[in-house]
Amino acid sequence: MFTAVKPQANLNEIPSDLFGAIKELKKELNAVILAHYYQEGDIQDIADYLGDSLGLSQQAANTDAEVIVFAGVHFMAETAKILNPDKLVLLPDLEAGCSLADSCPAEEFKAFKAARPDHLVISYINCTAEIKALSDIICTSSNAVKIVNQIPAERPIIFAPDRNLGRYVSEQTGRELVLWQGSCIVHETFSEKRIVELKVEHPNAEVIAHPECEPPVLRHADYIGSTTALLKYCQESNSNRFIVATEPGIIHQMAKAAPDKHFIPAPATNNCACNECPYMRLNTLEKLYLAMKNQAPEITLPEDIRVRALKPIQRMLEMS
Repeated sequence: MFTAVKPQANLNEIPSDLFGAIKELKKELNAVILAHYYQEGDIQDIADYLGDSLGLSQQAANTDAEVIVFAGVHFMAETAKILNPDKLVLLPDLEAGCSLADSCPAEEFKAFKAARPDHLVISYINCTAEIKALSDIICTSSNAVKIVNQIPAERPIIFAPDRNLGRYVSEQTGRELVLWQGSCIVHETFSEKRIVELKVEHPNAEVIAHPECEPPVLRHADYIGSTTALLKYCQESNSNRFIVATEPGIIHQMAKAAPDKHFIPAPATNNCACNECPYMRLNTLEKLYLAMKNQAPEITLPEDIRVRALKPIQRMLEMS
């Protein structure tokens, strides 16, 4: 289990009006702030664009800004840099990694791929630049089923790194996939027992879940989808109560989009806050301001890896 200690920012450098100061720096730098739904509420509220991995990738590919401030985790900022080699890409905290990306070391995956030379490699975007460079196509939870359905039936597929998303995609497409056995620490912590208890307590609530969740949790879901799809579903559903089985940062946007509805975060297996991503929560509004002020930490990549990683991302964007 990852334990993160948030370094303390120098309070002398932090202005009293952080929102105003960030807006001024944004104008000065010609910067855009991209934020994932799993960020804290203040960062979501200051962002120019808020989205899931697919939406953020599309926005990063199309931005005219000279500086991209990525409030998310490391692989997301890497993706922005892959798409924008000549732009300054900043990540508020370089320690904001990803347990799923860490579960797929490049050298081990390279050997896994080499043992199956006839297989097409489709990798979930939640992976390192090195894994992207070893892949044929990148996907997100929003478009994984659509992309797999476009691959000829006779072509065998390796799906990496998330086994739970891969299992879900296999069920939805009827395709047999060779799965890398990676997983997300957040989406593995949800307790089936406690979700059942919540359903008994709230019999009219719908369970909505991200496909990275384990099969016992997905069995109880009334709807399964990406973070953006979950957000849209709760707005359109006739239900006014939802048990949300994904990182609870999305609930900030759900409550804004449907203020008359009630959202219950799905509980973890114990009383910890394990359903909150410790990596995502390393980013703070203070660190975002300091990253813009100091124009650091900057995301950099070896050019050979960036070029090889770009091709499967471009294929994803074309196929989406």
